[in-house]
Amino acid sequence: MKEEYRIYEEKMRKTLDSLQGDFASVRAGRANAQVLDKIRVEYYGAPTPINQIGGITSPDSRTLVIQPWDKSALKLIEKAINESDLGIHPQNDGACIRLSFPQLTEERRQELSKQVRKYAENGKVAIRNIRRDAMDTFKAQKKRSEITDDDMKDIEKDMQDLTDKMCKEIDVLLEKKQKELMSV
Repeated sequence: MKEEYRIYEEKMRKTLDSLQGDFASVRAGRANAQVLDKIRVEYYGAPTPINQIGGITSPDSRTLVIQPWDKSALKLIEKAINESDLGIHPQNDGACIRLSFPQLTEERRQELSKQVRKYAENGKVAIRNIRRDAMDTFKAQKKRSEITDDDMKDIEKDMQDLTDKMCKEIDVLLEKKQKELMSV
């Protein structure tokens, strides 16, 4: 029976991985190329990640430089960054785009903290939905008499324990990210 849990545990792990990616995209004072991961540029009719259009470098801790391989993409990249919720205005010098990350204000830290809490809550909801799907599957098996009442009680306990464990991991990630936001 434990083998059947593995599928749901993997789904929950993927949710945690996705959440970590969301957390990484929230800037915490330092220039980090991952903040650009969610931004898509309309490039030849297809939404394309910035890192597939050009190189991204960080000459210092507060600056990112985007060097597009096709100079015609400069305006498109600039437009996509302006339309995003990044909160930074790109500087286009005709050859590359510079993003200067200012020191975070207390107000911006609060906004980012709310955004991170929202990501964490969405992650917990996804974990609970996976648990619900698992329970529906096992209840259907019970209805078909493939598992017993005792098995069902064990499954409910195990799935709840797994859900609680994953939600605690989300809380740990959230706390770590909020500390990072407040300490920069």
